[in-house]
Amino acid sequence: MSKPVQQQIGSIALVVENYDDAIAFYTQKLQFTLVEDTDLGGGKRWVLISPPADPLANSNGTNLLLAQASNEEQKQAIGNQTGGRVFLFLHTNDFWRDYQSMKTNGVRFNEEPRIEEYGTVVVFEDLYGNKWDLLLLTS
Repeated sequence: MSKPVQQQIGSIALVVENYDDAIAFYTQKLQFTLVEDTDLGGGKRWVLISPPADPLANSNGTNLLLAQASNEEQKQAIGNQTGGRVFLFLHTNDFWRDYQSMKTNGVRFNEEPRIEEYGTVVVFEDLYGNKWDLLLLTS
């Protein structure tokens, strides 16, 4: 008897200009956790960051793997990994707390928060211009 299919996305690579600048942005402005920062030699590092976890959960889900661009093609993708569309969706349990904290920390928003059928949402940008949704889903 074979095992049922059970998979999850462990990490999503995010091309960045500089490891340390990206770590500072995500940990200081978005309150993410630095999960791992391992030197791989030759200027490469294995850098994982993650949104704050629910203390009662076993995991906080998918990590971001910060991948410093190493050639011209990768450098061109910095800040535009999805052709101008929203790239990542940051779900929260307290929209207004996180929105105010991010605003206070200098995060750039592309619009005012809005209420949609599915929840409360606002588009913001990371330090390179990648678009994100901050989202509180309606129960």
